Parts: sequence; C-alpha cells; structure tokens
Amino acid sequence: MTSLNKNIKKFRKESNVSQDKLSKLANVSLNTIVKLESGKSPNPTIETIQKISRALGVSVNDLLK
Repeated sequence: MTSLNKNIKKFRKESNVSQDKLSKLANVSLNTIVKLESGKSPNPTIETIQKISRALGVSVNDLLK
C-alpha cells in the first residue's frame, strides 16, 4: 500500500465518511475510491486526488505524504 491509499482511508475514517459517501462528495465513482484504498489504482489523476482532498477537507500534500 502506498501512502496515498493509507491516507485516503485514514482521513475518510477520521471524517466518519463511508466510501460511498466520499465518492459522492468527491464526485468520483465508488469503484475509484475502492480501488484507490485497496491499492489497485496506483496512478490516479491529479484531478481525482484534488477532488478527494477537497471532499475530505485536507490538502493534496496531506494525502500524498
């Protein structure tokens, strides 16, 4: 697992948001969230990362570190 995968999951759980809810908040597919968290999508677009970071209320840097 990369730090991105772990951080998405960590911030999502801290925010008490389900994968489904995050997908709706970030306007990305549920499948995308599931694949990112499981490490099956190792190279998401920067646009996807930005949408997820906004939905979680964290910076892109926080997701990537």
